[in-house]
Amino acid sequence: MYLTLSQLCKRFGEKEVVKDLSLFLEQGQLLCILGSSGCGKTTTLNMIGGFLTPDQGQIMLDGQDITHTPPEQRPVTTVFQSYGLFPHMTVLQNVVYGLKFRACSKREARQKGLHYLELVGLSGYADARIYEISGGQQQRVALARALIVEPKLCLLDEPFSNLDAALRVKMREELKKLQQELGMTMVFVTHDQEEALILADKIAILDQGRLVQYGAPLEIYRHPAEPFLTAFLGLEDLVWAQDGTLLKVIKRNAV
Repeated sequence: MYLTLSQLCKRFGEKEVVKDLSLFLEQGQLLCILGSSGCGKTTTLNMIGGFLTPDQGQIMLDGQDITHTPPEQRPVTTVFQSYGLFPHMTVLQNVVYGLKFRACSKREARQKGLHYLELVGLSGYADARIYEISGGQQQRVALARALIVEPKLCLLDEPFSNLDAALRVKMREELKKLQQELGMTMVFVTHDQEEALILADKIAILDQGRLVQYGAPLEIYRHPAEPFLTAFLGLEDLVWAQDGTLLKVIKRNAV
């Protein structure tokens, strides 16, 4: 498997935040780690990214053990909830920032940066300042900056939580399309069931640090492993395609 987490554990003091977590992901797939606040999903993401060291367990990526590799040496990028953009730089300067640490000329960096801005629908914004663009556009800049270095794995920590409902839906669609076009392997953290069911090839549901269920969205929706998942996932009526893709969400309280 391309990404494998084996028996990961993480404690903060006496509290075990992640408990014996094991899962895998194939190359080119998008994994959603789903759960309520405090379930251990962001801690798991931070261990994959190298920002936290597991107390136990192993992380393998493309055949390489990266469990104790510093974050800056991992072939992994992260899109944070706060975006982490540099306000004193232009959009293009933000996007190409990671290339300054690589063997890449200024001309090559600019050409590549413009290409990735086009991919995320921001052609024409290269010279704009960060404070001049919208929240959704800032999210696209953060995504382009993460992808331009061509990581083996891209991590996203609730990246759409600061956007309004309509823009969140639009960004989900754009992210899934881009991920499939690039064949990018992604791990996406969310507390939003609908978001996970729409985006994911695989879903890992955590509860109090424990992996409750792991599998394809349709499989989990039809065959919840534990009783509480029926309520957790059963707030909407869902329309599925034959290939297991979620086509439509119908709110039960909709008029």
